Amino acid sequence: MLAIVALVGCTACGDGGARAGERRAGSADESQAAGPSAPPAQNLILITIDTLRADALGFAGNEEVETPTLDRLAAAGRVYTEAHAHNVVTLPSHTNILTGRYPYEHGVRNNGGFELGPELPTLASLLHAAGFATGAVVGAFPLDGSFGLDRGFDLYDDDFDEARGDHLFVYAQRSGDEVVSRGLAWWRQNSGHQRFLWLHLFEPHAPYTPPAPFADRISSPYLGEVSAVDRELRPLLEPFLAGTEQPTVIAVTADHGESLGEHGEATHGLFAYEATLHVPLLLWGPGVAPGRDGRLAGHVDLMPTLLSLLAVEAPDGLPGRSLLGPVEDSDRALYFESLSPNLEYGAAPLRGVIRDDLKLIDLPEPELYDLRTDPEETDNLIESRRADARRLRAALPEESRWPPPAPRVDPERADRLRSLGYLATSAAPKETYGPQDDPKNLVDLDHQLNRIAELYGAGRGEEALEVGEDILAKRPEMTAAYTYMTKILLAGGRTDEALRLLQRAESAGAADDALRQQLGLTLVRAGRPAEALRLLERIDSEAADPDTLSSIALAQASLGRRDEALKTLAPLIERSPENARLRETASFIAVQAGRYEEAKRWALDALNLDGDRPDAWNNLGVASYNLDRPGEAVEAWKRASSLDPSNLDVLFNLGIVAAEIGDASTARSALQRFLSAAPPATYGAERSRARQVLGGLGS
Repeated sequence: MLAIVALVGCTACGDGGARAGERRAGSADESQAAGPSAPPAQNLILITIDTLRADALGFAGNEEVETPTLDRLAAAGRVYTEAHAHNVVTLPSHTNILTGRYPYEHGVRNNGGFELGPELPTLASLLHAAGFATGAVVGAFPLDGSFGLDRGFDLYDDDFDEARGDHLFVYAQRSGDEVVSRGLAWWRQNSGHQRFLWLHLFEPHAPYTPPAPFADRISSPYLGEVSAVDRELRPLLEPFLAGTEQPTVIAVTADHGESLGEHGEATHGLFAYEATLHVPLLLWGPGVAPGRDGRLAGHVDLMPTLLSLLAVEAPDGLPGRSLLGPVEDSDRALYFESLSPNLEYGAAPLRGVIRDDLKLIDLPEPELYDLRTDPEETDNLIESRRADARRLRAALPEESRWPPPAPRVDPERADRLRSLGYLATSAAPKETYGPQDDPKNLVDLDHQLNRIAELYGAGRGEEALEVGEDILAKRPEMTAAYTYMTKILLAGGRTDEALRLLQRAESAGAADDALRQQLGLTLVRAGRPAEALRLLERIDSEAADPDTLSSIALAQASLGRRDEALKTLAPLIERSPENARLRETASFIAVQAGRYEEAKRWALDALNLDGDRPDAWNNLGVASYNLDRPGEAVEAWKRASSLDPSNLDVLFNLGIVAAEIGDASTARSALQRFLSAAPPATYGAERSRARQVLGGLGS
């Protein structure tokens, strides 16, 4: 066998709007919120800006940032000055927006390991059913379509692979310019339809690297990135501000804010103070009365508000309410949570509510703040106002209690989420949590985890591992530290050390399935399938993700159990109709088993789903050759080689078989490239054969 080897005129908009850090109780113009009588809007654009603080915009009173486009939109639209998220990380917060449900209702509680199920309608699915063309362009991997937010969209553009970097802790994202450009193209292509377009811009997520001229003109790199986002949105929003576009509602908000060092938190995801929970929210378009609105608003209010503006019926049972009319319930309580620290390193789950101006953060060391008099949350009133705290605690929804079923995370998703600073791990839940588990008392460990990424990115891997050891000395059950360290060890080829680290994690009760999956696949690739199989088979096969079962199948095949491997893959392939990689794996195993017709079928299935998979083309070539179709094999290997010019096995196969069918030019080029790169110690026999065939081709 051959080798297989998303505005009219001001910059600060100082029309009585709150300055940064200033709060307002109620609204001077709530009775006008519904605006003049107007026909329903024809279209909707939703713009979500990742990691955008409520006080980081010109129309919010920030005098350093440059946001002229959004300031114009705000001056002609309605600004909700007391809007809040319900989560402080990207995926669950966007799920709240798009479903109009709280996280405990839709079940998506963190980035990674959670997927939106099919039972709840989304804004996209409702508008699609109402006849709208629906498109989305997202800027970073936490919103990858595989997590379920793609449902109801005709286009869900999450193609940001090309922007991935070349080490473990870089960011899987793309620029706002590209997001807006692709969104505009879709908008124009669908001009004959009612349209809903959602754009997610990942700036100003850390690290903050603003482009020119903002890097030089604005002292805060974070505000420099906010300014860049405003510039990126200009091509989209300018036609609406100029009055040259169809009647369209435009909504702008953020998934969460950014701490920027407040309360000791560098970025977001750990706490739920106002720096990360208070978000901008503005509406513009038909039916929206301009002005400022100081009612307490939440992301769950967006769906009923937007559907009302579009004259589309909202589902029953939504917890939010339209923000267009007068305040209906001054005693409403908005729920929020931050569960990433619990899931990632066993901290106490953080839940809370805001009612009027009071905010309760329910933790082992609880906190109560009066946001009207103390917007920076520096004076904890828990001792002096216990009756208020009890009343707010009673408003916590019973359904939000923790934990839900443990999430499952596949290795590829975990890798890409870690690249964003999201770990997607699952620490074992505890029955009780004490002060030692309060996130406030773990902030230093969070800083150390970030330090691991910084050191590794700077080429200081050994120092990064030392920081990891320091974390484990303080908190040996911290799954995230094991995960970071394992990635570094595996990237350096130190499989044995990674295995020993897993054993320590198992002993400490900190090993999760994602860690075992990662190591198992590495062992398969390292030629140690028996060890891999022992590790991977400890994961519940009924709940195991596709990558785990695929790795099990590869291990079985490597041990000669190829028929068993194909049986392992078969039900997985059946319930994953768009997974090209699984079909590619099946074709590889079928080739090994000598089942060439089956191998060819699996390879073609994979390529029909994704035609740029070099390994599938190689498998197709090997199968075709062994089915006495050498010409088809040569064409398959040509395609494989063009996609992956460094694959020596493809070059060898291509050269030898091209010579057999008399294609001397193709054979000569392939074999010469093979000989120039193939190491003699590994490819001794193949090099001899290649030289022999080359000699027979003449000049």
